[in-house]
Amino acid sequence: MGRVNDLDPLASFAALLTDEGRALLDSLDAYDPAQELATATRLRREHPAALVSAALGQARLRQRAVAKFGAEDARRMFFTPNGFEQATRRSVASYRAERFAGLGVRSVADLCSGIGGDAIALARAGIRVLAVDRDPLTAEVARANADALGLAELIEVRCADVTEVDTAAYDAVFVDPARRGGRGRIFDPEAYSPPLSWAIGAARTRPHAALKIAPGIPHEAVPEEAEAEWISDGGDVKEAVLWFGTRPGTIGATLLPGPRSLTGTGLPDPAVRKVGRFLYEPDGAVIRAHLVAEVAEQLDGGLIDETIAYITADELRATPYATAYEITDELPFNLKRLRALLRERGVGVLTVKKRGSAVEPEELRRKVKLQGPNAATVFLTRVAGAPTMLIGRPA
Repeated sequence: MGRVNDLDPLASFAALLTDEGRALLDSLDAYDPAQELATATRLRREHPAALVSAALGQARLRQRAVAKFGAEDARRMFFTPNGFEQATRRSVASYRAERFAGLGVRSVADLCSGIGGDAIALARAGIRVLAVDRDPLTAEVARANADALGLAELIEVRCADVTEVDTAAYDAVFVDPARRGGRGRIFDPEAYSPPLSWAIGAARTRPHAALKIAPGIPHEAVPEEAEAEWISDGGDVKEAVLWFGTRPGTIGATLLPGPRSLTGTGLPDPAVRKVGRFLYEPDGAVIRAHLVAEVAEQLDGGLIDETIAYITADELRATPYATAYEITDELPFNLKRLRALLRERGVGVLTVKKRGSAVEPEELRRKVKLQGPNAATVFLTRVAGAPTMLIGRPA
């Protein structure tokens, strides 16, 4: 093959799609990153140095992608570093694609499609997709992924500015604006690329739409005609989605796997009450969606403090929306007393959770000098405004 120019990302990526490049990638399926220098030296005896560098970069990304896409897809897909970081996790993309399919959507314009994570899930749900991204390399990677996963007939990839794309031929639009810039995460929705206001305008042109946004979006920024859904996966909040053409004004939290979905009913904030036998830590999506009151009602519980999202109750009740702990001790914040109590109970493994406390968990673990065969959980928080330590164990 011809010389690969490692200064030209498109040429380097194209080289990976040749027979030589694919064979080289296949040979790196089980490579050990700790042996990268030796591997690179060996491979450069038979292949151009730039191709080896590109292949090793892909191999590293594929290994990282297993957690997000699963081993079977990750070993066939292609990535860019930014594309991998910003791609939707497969479980979340699949859930959203099924929601689109359930609405009767048969075609979606996926705007700001990145490397194609959402387009792949939509196509697997039987939906025809136009995937649009303005970065030429990202678009080529998305096209290669559609081909690698056997979905090229359902996914058309176009390199273009999404603001110039006509979506009239599609049942729905999905917009995933870039929320990272040169200085890291972008928190102002109008600083997204494209801005949230443009994405809302695009959503209003089609019967259905979904806009992926940061989970920290203020509730007052949600348009009245939109449904707002916060999604967590395995307990980690992944994103918020604004849905159009579904249930205007609805607020919801969805927990994956499951899915388990909780819808807001407009309840007032729960009352503050003294700490009972059990403490419940709501899922992050529940907290972001401001649905702690709905969970507290299910549990017949109240808050330990009006500003803290911990629910307390006297009875243990099963709920997918919060994790329960049995509380054994309630103490004013005092490291000396905590150290003595943990030593007395032989606690060598301590889980530290905090909400409303400035103390760092690692700093606390270091200071209490753990020793013993037992385990405990300590909550550093406030109870009725006072700094407090709650000690217990998973219920």
